[in-house]
Amino acid sequence: MTTILEANNVRKSYGNKMTKNEVLGSIDLSIERGDFVSIMGASGSGKTTLLNVLSSIDKVSHGHIHIENQEITGKKEKKLAEFRKRHLGFIFQEYNLLDSLTVKENILLPLSITKAPKKEANERFLTVAKDLGIEDIQNKYPNEISGGQKQRTSAARAFIHEPSIIFADEPTGALDSKSASDLLNKLSDLNEKRESTVVMVTHDPVAASYCNRVIFIKDGQIYTEINKGSQSRQSLLKDIMKTQGVLGGVHYEH
Repeated sequence: MTTILEANNVRKSYGNKMTKNEVLGSIDLSIERGDFVSIMGASGSGKTTLLNVLSSIDKVSHGHIHIENQEITGKKEKKLAEFRKRHLGFIFQEYNLLDSLTVKENILLPLSITKAPKKEANERFLTVAKDLGIEDIQNKYPNEISGGQKQRTSAARAFIHEPSIIFADEPTGALDSKSASDLLNKLSDLNEKRESTVVMVTHDPVAASYCNRVIFIKDGQIYTEINKGSQSRQSLLKDIMKTQGVLGGVHYEH
């Protein structure tokens, strides 16, 4: 296995010396190519902050993060933007689609930014739209499609430029249970089919059970992790819920 992301002694705090609030404390983490990783923890545990610093949305206060053997913690904003454009994909809870663009135009955005040839862009679009089951809505606008279809459009946009790693922040948070399981099945398929690396923050044990590795955060530090191995998804779900019970304060929110 190839390590795709490496975090060493990562800390994140806010405020000044007088009002310092340490959100992440000395986190070491490595993620392999093809991993489907879930980060879980109670509200305020630091899981979203961890996702934000790993994905370069926020800067670390201390420590080093390497993605594809490149250190992102010291990059200047212009170089970081270029790196994100080519190597990172994002799926957000609120979809972040542009209402003035069709589904197809939204999905093609990352390729238009990198000025990919039109023929190649179209081929990639057809592949990813088919994989996510949205080719029949490609000419519709976001206000004409369901929440589940919006999130699959968002996922297609994240996958289309074949990034090294995809970061998903509560991707099922705004979806009903059927739309959520549809999306997670598609993400799981793409993870296997393309060997895409996905790092997802979720509060939902059912969503986490689709992953092959679940990392639990408590008080800004890694508390424990569960590796799926050869066990079934149902068995992993039981382990996740058991660990949540031990952690306390982490409940499945409807």
